[in-house]
Amino acid sequence: MRVAFLVATEGIEQVELTRPWQAVGDAGGERTLVSTEPGTVRAFNHLDKGDTFPVDRTVSGTTAAEYDALVLPGGVANPDALRTDADAVAFVRAFFDAGKPVAAICHAPWTLIEADVVRGRTLTSWPSLRTDLRNAGATWVDEQVKVCTSAPSTLITSRKPDDLDAFCAAFLQAFGG
Repeated sequence: MRVAFLVATEGIEQVELTRPWQAVGDAGGERTLVSTEPGTVRAFNHLDKGDTFPVDRTVSGTTAAEYDALVLPGGVANPDALRTDADAVAFVRAFFDAGKPVAAICHAPWTLIEADVVRGRTLTSWPSLRTDLRNAGATWVDEQVKVCTSAPSTLITSRKPDDLDAFCAAFLQAFGG
């Protein structure tokens, strides 16, 4: 299981990166931290600066074909930055085009909206994205984790850090781990 974790250079909710990262590693998966720029990325613990993490690949230097699945951590600034990066949006869309599973938590569905991959799908997110998702053609539900299989690719979504146990269990099952 080769899993890409796509993040911007800062604003990643740290626990939404580290817990899924650990879950994939514990399941024997290969993890790659993909970002918009080389070097390191800065995570946050809500609004406080967190740790930095080394970038393995830039989004412009890799393709969805190299991975079996994609994880999109949240944080407010992280997906907001990703949705303005054409390479990041294309990278996300490529997973859906290839029918590969994608997992997104908290504010990460903003990037999914920009990639135009939520229309006709049912998902959850941080509650403030509810209207954005509905306006993009999705059905929003307030559930700990939602697994949507209504298109070629499975989409796993969760609302917040408190949902991480259910989120990790659901995406590991969908990823085949």
